[in-house]
Amino acid sequence: MRNRLIVVALAFVFLALAIWAEGFLRPRAFPPDRGEFPIRGIDVSHHQGRIDWPRVAADDVAFAIIKATEGGDHVDDTFAENLREARAAGLAVGAYHFFTFCRPGADQAKNFISVVPRGEQLLPPVVDIEFHGNCPRRPSPAELNAELLAFLDLVETAYGKPAIIYITDEMAPAYSAHIAVRQRWLRSLRGPLNDDDWVYWQYLDKGRVDGIGGDVDLNVLKGGPARLTELFAPAPESSASGTP
Repeated sequence: MRNRLIVVALAFVFLALAIWAEGFLRPRAFPPDRGEFPIRGIDVSHHQGRIDWPRVAADDVAFAIIKATEGGDHVDDTFAENLREARAAGLAVGAYHFFTFCRPGADQAKNFISVVPRGEQLLPPVVDIEFHGNCPRRPSPAELNAELLAFLDLVETAYGKPAIIYITDEMAPAYSAHIAVRQRWLRSLRGPLNDDDWVYWQYLDKGRVDGIGGDVDLNVLKGGPARLTELFAPAPESSASGTP
């Protein structure tokens, strides 16, 4: 009996140590200084489920970047509703595409253009490049850049704005210096960014916002209200006209 109690006690000790270690070693987010970065935003997809956008807008959220498409044929089934309701709640809205390694860039651009409305006021289109959830074969930097340029050429012509590239800190060392030069949306959960060349900073991937039932990515914009207005301004009339 005494030996059993010792075993049980040791098990509780090891469990407590494991929980402590997991919490201690988990990367901690460092919320950006709100005086320096006053504009907060979120990025969402179907993973967030049904969103109460008026509540989101009331919780210090100024912009939302919404998943539209992935690869050559996948469409996020919440995109149209999220775009419509986020806009109605007064947020600056934009769309992003998850770029896969196993479909030509031109095919992926056509998928995005077929879903995201043209001729409407939107933030610059975003292309999301990351390893997680992607095709297993990792292209060379030259291969990735060729397909990315094919994507950008069609998308930027359609929407009349230079795109923004989201790239994770995991894949940045291998690709960042070798792909198309565009404004960047950087992800850094461990602390302040060392890179000054960015437009959005995703600083937390398990944030909480009123109106969303679970975790959501939190971001800040580099700049204040004037910068958000500039990004959200309509494209020149000579570009981005018509409907998909």
